[in-house]
Amino acid sequence: MSDKNEDKYFAYSKMLKVLCEPKRLQIIDLLSCRELCACEILEYFHISQPTLSSHMKKLEEADFIKSRRDGKNIYYRLKEDSFKEIINFIADISTNTEDCICKIED
Repeated sequence: MSDKNEDKYFAYSKMLKVLCEPKRLQIIDLLSCRELCACEILEYFHISQPTLSSHMKKLEEADFIKSRRDGKNIYYRLKEDSFKEIINFIADISTNTEDCICKIED
């Protein structure tokens, strides 16, 4: 298998790993409604601000959310294209297609 294909699997596995935490999934669910300030997100959970920051950093590094600063507040919103990309990847690897790993020759 080519390094390019292995890189693709590695990149998606890193993204999926970020999603394997229940609190992050809840945060994504919250952000599916609208952009929210960190302080608004904290109102939904019994976690500290540093814990929230850690979750948000991981979600942002995985390209699932985008942040913007407005004065002292940080606002977060979903990057919907990232979710479409993950959905397409899963659909692709779970379907017998021409670029299926079993059909790739070295």
